[in-house]
Amino acid sequence: MQESTIIYIILSGIIALLLALFQYIYKSKSKSNSHKFLAVLRFVTLFAIMLLLINPKFEQTTYYNEKPTLVIATDNSESVRYLNQSNNTNELIERLKANDSLNENFNLEFYTFGKTLSKTDSLSYSDRQSNMALAFDRLSEIYSNSVAPTLLITDGNQTYGNDYEFSTNKYKQPIYPIILGDTTQFIDLKIQQLNVNKYAYLKNRFPIEAILVYSGEGSVSTTFNITSGNTVVYSQNINFTATSTSKVINLTLPANRAGVSSYKAEIVPIENEKNTVNNIKNFAVEVIDQKTNVAIVSDILHPDIGALKKSIESNEQRQATLVTPEEFVSNAGDYQLAIVYQPNMKFKQAFDEINRLKINKWVIAGTKTSWNALNALQSNYKQTITNQTEDFLPELNLNYTPFIIENVSFDEFPPLRSEYGETEFNLPIQTICYKTVNGIAIGEPLLATFEINETREALLNGEGIWKWRAQSFLEQKSFEPFDNFIGKMVQYLSSKQRRTRLNVEYESFYNGNEDLKINAQYFNKNYEFDTSGNLNITLKDKETNNSRTLPFVLKNNGYQVDLSGIPAGEYSFTVSVTGENVSQSGELKILDYNVEQQFLNADVAKLERLAASTKGNSFFIDNTSSLVKTLTSDTRFATLQKSSKNVVPLIDWKYLLAVIVLSLTAEWFIRKYNGLI
Repeated sequence: MQESTIIYIILSGIIALLLALFQYIYKSKSKSNSHKFLAVLRFVTLFAIMLLLINPKFEQTTYYNEKPTLVIATDNSESVRYLNQSNNTNELIERLKANDSLNENFNLEFYTFGKTLSKTDSLSYSDRQSNMALAFDRLSEIYSNSVAPTLLITDGNQTYGNDYEFSTNKYKQPIYPIILGDTTQFIDLKIQQLNVNKYAYLKNRFPIEAILVYSGEGSVSTTFNITSGNTVVYSQNINFTATSTSKVINLTLPANRAGVSSYKAEIVPIENEKNTVNNIKNFAVEVIDQKTNVAIVSDILHPDIGALKKSIESNEQRQATLVTPEEFVSNAGDYQLAIVYQPNMKFKQAFDEINRLKINKWVIAGTKTSWNALNALQSNYKQTITNQTEDFLPELNLNYTPFIIENVSFDEFPPLRSEYGETEFNLPIQTICYKTVNGIAIGEPLLATFEINETREALLNGEGIWKWRAQSFLEQKSFEPFDNFIGKMVQYLSSKQRRTRLNVEYESFYNGNEDLKINAQYFNKNYEFDTSGNLNITLKDKETNNSRTLPFVLKNNGYQVDLSGIPAGEYSFTVSVTGENVSQSGELKILDYNVEQQFLNADVAKLERLAASTKGNSFFIDNTSSLVKTLTSDTRFATLQKSSKNVVPLIDWKYLLAVIVLSLTAEWFIRKYNGLI
């Protein structure tokens, strides 16, 4: 409490006392006990009121002990079970839970990680991939401001995401790897990596790159084969020595048949080889006979154009070409979609050619757009011309139905800039994003699609979409979600197919370690998205003829079924709607590949480097006897005594108000009783 406040309190007490004595002692000339008691009550009342006016603040300090947190993150991927370490891991977890010394010195927090991080101590060793970099990213967010040494129980074999050895640079906690495995080296041949494009074009040859690795001391000879069915399409003899332990094979194969072609790459095992699973990699190539050609028509340079081209061409089935309006007119028949970027009157012939050939188009307007020209070049919409620009943030319309939109965080995207003014459409539209200004939705479309005269069109009323792509990468560490969204836009706009009540979205083939999810949309007879549909998928194994039926679940503006974990093979499927004569069929392949079974040993060297770089220690799973002592004796993890200071103003003390009321009430009754009123 400040000195000035204390002085005010003392003065208040003196003033309150003088006023009370003046009224009941000096003025009344009586010294009876009742007058003295009334003086006391008046003093209490006045002094309490003055204290409320001064409102002094009182500090309350409490002390408490804070133990550090011991984070125990356990690998829940299939590789732990494949290396026969699941029982050892379970036993270690139970010992840690029951250890009195650890519980006395730490708050124990248990996590498991595979492709994602979960706060649990339940282990199934069923995750098909392991992403330790993501685990450390999440833990760094949780324990950024606390002391939290981390036990990392893992074999160190990562199959997904960024390299965890470098991702831990921002993780400011000591890491203690518990290594699941040993340093025993076995003779082994494996296909370290197989690089092949997902798509190829009919009558062309597609490239393949195989990286083969040998672990051993002697010289060995083997053969590398690629087969399609029972036919060997490529074969090469390979020699390894103790000094020459890797080979890179580059080859091309012909794409003679449209559709999905499956292949098996194999390096023939040698004698006494323990792990032969990693000698084989299955892959597939979808041979297509035509690319989707997209023209980006513009007479200016802008970062949006580069972002669109990158996103479109992230799928090898599509090609984007930047052309001027004049160049487009001379080759308009080569394109299935025209993206018209910020048009003006120079685009008149381009618009005429688009209308003549009935080419689908996507118009993107911005600060360089001439709305006088655009209003005249087409009749589907019209914008009020204000010659003023504004920044518009997007707000996703969850009820958009022409195609499924997911994994795109529109609410986190930066604004797009375009001319301020109302856009009036002369036909029904489907809005993907609405405009918001300063957090207020104004109900106007920022991005919308529509269909007219057997053509499909879209309008994006804002420039700066390159910022959306950059923001998507910053948030999700990948351009893929945004590129997939642009890909779906292009796929929808470039298609001439009639609209159907049931749309199913799937790939022709999947790798065995991928998440296999099929999305669908179902519409009622008015082509409005129906959330009450009962969708099922019947999956039939072509080899065994066994079938299974699984339900879809409603997710955002679509339906989804998760088929992850079904055996590899070729399947036919039918998606149907209960009670409706609506269905769609297709075929897909699941390639036999388990990335978690590619390892013979723990990655001991990397885990030891990780421990050293974070000032921790590494332990093998069968030698953790000194682990508890190492943790409990480290002075960095001592229990800290902390204080908490709570400042409370007197005006918040409700009892003082009660004192004032009681003193005034008592004074009134005594005065009334004694005839002083």
